[in-house]
Amino acid sequence: MDSINSDPPFEETYKNLFTKSQNINNDELMVDEECELPLIDLSRLNKINDDDVAREECKSMIAKASQDWGFFQVVNHGISSEILRLLRLEQEKVFKEPFEKKRKEDKLLSFSAGSYRWGTPSATCIKHISWSEAFHIPLIDILGKSTGSNTHFSSIIEQFATTVSNLAQTLADILADKLGLQSTFFKENCLPNTCYLRLNKYPPCPLDFRMHGLIPHTDSDFLTILYQDQVGGLQLVKDRKWIAVKPNPNALIINIGDLFQAWSNGVYKSVEHRVVTNPRIERFSVAYFLCPSYDTVIESCKEPSVYKKFSFEEYRQQVQDDVQKLGTKIGLPRFLKNHETM
Repeated sequence: MDSINSDPPFEETYKNLFTKSQNINNDELMVDEECELPLIDLSRLNKINDDDVAREECKSMIAKASQDWGFFQVVNHGISSEILRLLRLEQEKVFKEPFEKKRKEDKLLSFSAGSYRWGTPSATCIKHISWSEAFHIPLIDILGKSTGSNTHFSSIIEQFATTVSNLAQTLADILADKLGLQSTFFKENCLPNTCYLRLNKYPPCPLDFRMHGLIPHTDSDFLTILYQDQVGGLQLVKDRKWIAVKPNPNALIINIGDLFQAWSNGVYKSVEHRVVTNPRIERFSVAYFLCPSYDTVIESCKEPSVYKKFSFEEYRQQVQDDVQKLGTKIGLPRFLKNHETM
């Protein structure tokens, strides 16, 4: 299967924007350095070791990285390297299906209609284009369901979804505990029918200027867990500068989302990040999003509260409205208590 048939028609679809818009300013894509995210060994949480000091140190490292970086990486996370290897192989096969088949046949993987997405339909300039494609899959479509003929992929993705869900709940509980909260909030509100997996592919960008594979944004969830390949391209803001994240083949990347920043009253940071394209090599990743139900109310855990109380549905709707009108997400600043209507 060649890339001409499998990749979305980015150049044709956005040709008017390429001709009338200025290229993305090179300064905007400059990074000062490549960094390694804080690395945390989750085997220290294992109760078999019966080492309370090591366990508490590990939890404190998770909380500190979430405050200082909003990002960290974990090893010995409980997801086998063989599952991750097989997931990547099956993911490549799915994305190499013809574009027309991916676009027209949402039943390609027997997932919900509309799961396949690509580009940025609302883009009005080059800066707003994401040079990527994805399958955005509700967890409920994965767990305990057969995906028809693609049973091998079904089994692998179900194993991954089950273990990554458990990991997300563990991390969320630790972060709540370090705020002094013994909460069942996440187990009660973040269920398989509200969480998502997103299979991403970033095709090579052959244009003579660099593009965003994923435009700068923060995540609109509690936690995101990312498994990425070794191509690189993930960047984040640290100390008001863009830095590139050095891939670690043994680690999963964790980042704090907007809801956790609001829920923690700004203690944990939801940090802006992006993906930049590669001119020659395709990049793959899988992201898990820990999300609540739409009617879940997000309320800061301490007073005085920085943010107004809001439901997840209200938040998502505001984000969608801003993207449609402005081409970009505003996010949490909309929900500050002292925020004035823009």
